This record gives sequence, structure tokens and C-alpha cells, in this order.
Amino acid sequence: MLKKTIKYTDYNGVERTEDFLFNLTKAEIMDMQMGTAGGLADMIASLVRSQNMPEIIRIFKNIILKAYGEKSADGKRFVKTGPNGESLGQQFSETEAFSILYMELATDSKAAAKFVNGIIPADMEVSEAKQNEVMKELFGESAPEVASQETAQITQAPVEEVVNPVVNNTQN
Repeated sequence: MLKKTIKYTDYNGVERTEDFLFNLTKAEIMDMQMGTAGGLADMIASLVRSQNMPEIIRIFKNIILKAYGEKSADGKRFVKTGPNGESLGQQFSETEAFSILYMELATDSKAAAKFVNGIIPADMEVSEAKQNEVMKELFGESAPEVASQETAQITQAPVEEVVNPVVNNTQN
């Protein structure tokens, strides 16, 4: 689970700083992987090789929206659907906070890698070599290296606080 703090100005002109939670379960990742011919990682690598940026961006946006949710008060559930049946990811996509996050991840490969690594369960059995291969396909040779699972388990708390400077989106 990843907790991302975002500072933004809402549509009433009110400056806000809020925490947003993102998480993908093993089952959700399996659905995404199995629901794509050849697997999601291979499809993304193929799109990168063909330089199909609109499709890559669409997939990345879908990952952000699928991962967004709210932790239940008792901590037993990570809720992704509102009481009216609407996706919380859809609701999040209608905020300026989403716009700021989306632009950050689309323009900063290190932030994108940190985001993806933060939303995937720490005990997922994805090899470090495979993760690094995908990151290099997505972001080129300058892609940040993925930490080993052993290192991640030792150093990563259950909810990671993103310590990067908060983006200021206020207008004068």
C-alpha cells in the first residue's frame, strides 16, 4: 500500500493537502496480467518498443485508477467502490489531485517506478531482474533499479509515506 500526500487547489479555490491511498492486491494484479494476451508486462514492453505512447499512458492511467481506494476504519478492507456503486478511482480522476499525480508520474520515471513498486504487495513473486527489465523497457537505460524483495521487506513499512516535496499547484 502506498500513501501519497498531494497539495492542490480544489475547484472552489481552496488550497488542500490530503493523503491518498493506492494498493493492488495479488488477485487484482493476476486479473490484469491474465486479462491481457501475453501478459500485461509483455504487452507494455511491446507498446514501448513500438513507441505507442498514447496506449502506454492509457494503461498507466488505468493502473493509477485501479489502485486508488480508501482503507476501512478497521483496516480489514481496501475499499474501491463508493456507496452509490461508482468507482472511487473514477471519483479521484475528477480531482485536481489526480491531475497533479498523473503529471508527476508521466514526467518523472523515478517517481513512476516508486509508485508502481509501492502499490504492489511486497511479497509478490516477481523477480528483481524481470522488474528491472520492464522498467528499462518503459523508461530506457536511465530507469531506476528496483530494490530486491529482501531489501524491500526489511526497509518498507506497511504504508509508505512518500517524502518527496509536495507539488504546489496554487495560482496567484
